[in-house]
Amino acid sequence: MPGRSPARLLRPAGSVGIVPNSLPLRLVLASQSPARRKLLQAAGIEPDVLVSGVDESQVVADRAEDLCLELARLKALAVLDRLRATPDERTLVLGCDSVLAFDGEILGKPADAADATDRWRRMRGRSGVLHTGHCLIDVTHETRAEAVASTVVHFADISDEEIAAYVATGEPLAVAGAFTIDGLGGAFLTGIEGDPGTVVGLSLPLLRRLLGELELSITDLWTKVAPGGQEVEHLG
Repeated sequence: MPGRSPARLLRPAGSVGIVPNSLPLRLVLASQSPARRKLLQAAGIEPDVLVSGVDESQVVADRAEDLCLELARLKALAVLDRLRATPDERTLVLGCDSVLAFDGEILGKPADAADATDRWRRMRGRSGVLHTGHCLIDVTHETRAEAVASTVVHFADISDEEIAAYVATGEPLAVAGAFTIDGLGGAFLTGIEGDPGTVVGLSLPLLRRLLGELELSITDLWTKVAPGGQEVEHLG
């Protein structure tokens, strides 16, 4: 369930959209994931990116949902502490983190190629649940909204040769659960039950709900890039 609670604050800068009759609105993505940024861009949102630097290995939890939400919160707060605010902008910070719940285990990124290979040999022909935690902090208003999106993923019964070829690309080493839906790994999934964005690492429907909790609309963040990508025109 989405939650809302007070957050620690700092200060804003740049600009992504305009809240009508209000301050320029900026979204800071606390993630180095190119997939998350591309997902936002495809949805008309141009975020600033500031990598959190959180050591994910130091955080433990018994439930996958609790772990990904705690990591998302820590990432957002770590970036929040590095922002400098100004009174002429409204800044939002979005932290996200994904983990796979499979066969009673919580799986983040594989430790190495051998780990990725072992995972795929166990996952093939079976299903898991990909959980992505979202923590959205409104720096200006000192509030936050957070929740977890969950999607069931069905894995194809792929061969040892396909697993070896996939692991050799390096792609599964960089992502939670050792697979992607929007890259090479998409060919090795037979279907999902839920929002595909959750599997990419950011659920747009959930982001819309969290923005609503902060009394904003996702349309407030829409921007339009002119032909040639030379300038950004605000739609709001």
